[in-house]
Amino acid sequence: MRYFWTFYIVILLSLSGCELSAINSPYPQQEADEAVLYTSFALRPKHLDPARSYSSNEVSFTGQIYEPPLQYHYLKRPYTLIPLTATELPTVRYFDADHNELDEEDQDVAYSIYEISIKSGILYQPHPAFVKGKEGEFLYHFMNSEQLEAIDTLSDFAQQGSRELTAQDYVYQIKRLAHPEIHSPIVGLMGEYIVGLADYAEQLRQQKQRDLDIDLRATDIAGVSVTGRYSYQIKVFGKYPQLRYWLAMPFFAPVPWEADVFYGQEGLVEKNITMDWFPVGTGPYQLTKNDPNRQMILEKNPNYHVEYYPNEGEETDRAQGLLNDAGQTLPFIDKVVFTLEKESISYWNKFLQGYYDISGISSDSFDQAIQMSDSGAFGLSDIMKQKGIELKTAVETSIFYIGFNMEDSIVGGYSEQAKKIRQAISIAIDYEEYISIFANSRGIAAQGPIPPGIFGYTEGQEGINPYVYDWNGDSAQRKSIIKARELLAQAGYPEGRSQQTGAPLILYFDVTGSGPDSKARFDWMRKQYQKLGIQLVIRETDYNRFQDKMQTGQAQIFQWGWNADYPDPENFLFLLYGPNGKRVSGGQNANNYQNDEFDRLFEQMRVMPDTHIRQEIIDKMIAILHEESPWVWGFHPKQFSLYHVWNSNVKPNLMANNTLKYRRINADERHILQKQWNQPLLWPLALVIFALILLLLPALLMFRNKKQKKIT
Repeated sequence: MRYFWTFYIVILLSLSGCELSAINSPYPQQEADEAVLYTSFALRPKHLDPARSYSSNEVSFTGQIYEPPLQYHYLKRPYTLIPLTATELPTVRYFDADHNELDEEDQDVAYSIYEISIKSGILYQPHPAFVKGKEGEFLYHFMNSEQLEAIDTLSDFAQQGSRELTAQDYVYQIKRLAHPEIHSPIVGLMGEYIVGLADYAEQLRQQKQRDLDIDLRATDIAGVSVTGRYSYQIKVFGKYPQLRYWLAMPFFAPVPWEADVFYGQEGLVEKNITMDWFPVGTGPYQLTKNDPNRQMILEKNPNYHVEYYPNEGEETDRAQGLLNDAGQTLPFIDKVVFTLEKESISYWNKFLQGYYDISGISSDSFDQAIQMSDSGAFGLSDIMKQKGIELKTAVETSIFYIGFNMEDSIVGGYSEQAKKIRQAISIAIDYEEYISIFANSRGIAAQGPIPPGIFGYTEGQEGINPYVYDWNGDSAQRKSIIKARELLAQAGYPEGRSQQTGAPLILYFDVTGSGPDSKARFDWMRKQYQKLGIQLVIRETDYNRFQDKMQTGQAQIFQWGWNADYPDPENFLFLLYGPNGKRVSGGQNANNYQNDEFDRLFEQMRVMPDTHIRQEIIDKMIAILHEESPWVWGFHPKQFSLYHVWNSNVKPNLMANNTLKYRRINADERHILQKQWNQPLLWPLALVIFALILLLLPALLMFRNKKQKKIT
């Protein structure tokens, strides 16, 4: 019995001696005081090769690892390009067809040459691909089966090496865009602009067909060349000012040839040790753990070059503390831990406990996090305020829209009848109601394809779509359903029936969604058409089949969206540019819209600087779109993000993808609040122990009595 009580006392003492909050923490105790950012991912990244990756869930990683020559200023608005590895913004020279140099204003520009100079002394992260032996040979480029047997991940290599970044690495990556086995999603688009890239891609494709080895170092692209150890140039057809924006994306980040040779070994490919899974770059972080079924970890690159936090921003940034770290060396965070969270409720609960540093707001948690005033303004709930949580919002540079197939015999075409059908539907689909019901009011109804924050977007009365809205004092008001019914009757379908045959108007809506949430949206959409007497048939299909329908022009009405690649109106207006028709060219003009005047204005506008003249041209283009209504303009979503009080230097930047280096975490404050919020309840444990004592006491007493009898 004496031993039992001793055991019980030891348990209580050990519990009281440990940190109580550690019992609940999902993280190792040794990380409690480190500058670690805790966040999550819901979808495993598919590609981490910068030539292939094009998804937002992938750029969360690639943006921190790879460094293109340019980046966006973290604080300035509108979004401003600045050098990253480049010494300055690229210089541009213009030439005619005979290679005579011209001024930028000349109309006969046949070619533009972008000249880029990079900084010296930048090193790659430690990686086995760079390791050399005493004779200068690469130790790990041609490993035998015995060496490969001991390798399961990059950390299994005994040695890591590095080397200096050179201009050749940027040129090598542009070549990789054309490699037939990489399947870069932008090679087609870039082939239209970069001189020689399309021909180079065809050359490599033919080499592959003949089963020839492809060595990118042995061949060159006509329009891309190294001009010095730290300089290179890119030649494009005509004027293409948007190239600067592409030079801020991972597609144009450097890749060392040594990494391609290293990862090309069959034994490593069989173990899924590839560029697509283990990136190598010069950025502030390196991927040290890649377990997409559980956790992915970025850690500070020990070779990272000197970079400083911005010294200037917008007028309000200093008052908000966003310039407190001005001039300090980046990055501030040592490690970023991404944990797989498939369920939003699980993530939300851990965020409230302080185990995740930031959080979005799902529909399930919206009412708990946000309260809306009578005026419609958003604010934090009392629960969030008590925890010191901060809300950051921003209208995203994206649009969700409903498209009409302009080649369809009913909703397509350019006749007055077809236009009035589309205008009537555009009025009937109440996107203000949609945003309120399905997005918790997080969004604004779109008046055209260009979202706020992008040049060409016009606010107020001048910016409304006059075919769908009226201006009511100080805001846009959707036209009445009566007006929509009048338009449909004028189109030959009074009350949704053919004026000639009396047959009901039946339209088809192609979608990819499924499940309860999607069903609610589809039911709502049917009701919008029912206002006009139109019968809407929902045709659900998987994404691959949906893509096929779009490619062949079989969809009648569909829903899609677009997120800006770069902050330029061209990146949205090209979605309606005739030559980009999806059925004809496989481009991003998904509804195959074609208007000669719109196309002429687009070609004039796309390479212009952001001046009042460009704005006037854009206004004319938008007016054409308003009248012809190839889209129901839908809405621009609004981003809501929550941050715990220990986060600083937080400013949403919807263009930059490398912003983790600017963030700061107060680990001490986080640790203190985690302890306060997660005190475990010990009385249930004490109750269990007491119950065990009561259960075991009779047996112990019986054992003691028997023992005493034996002794006597």
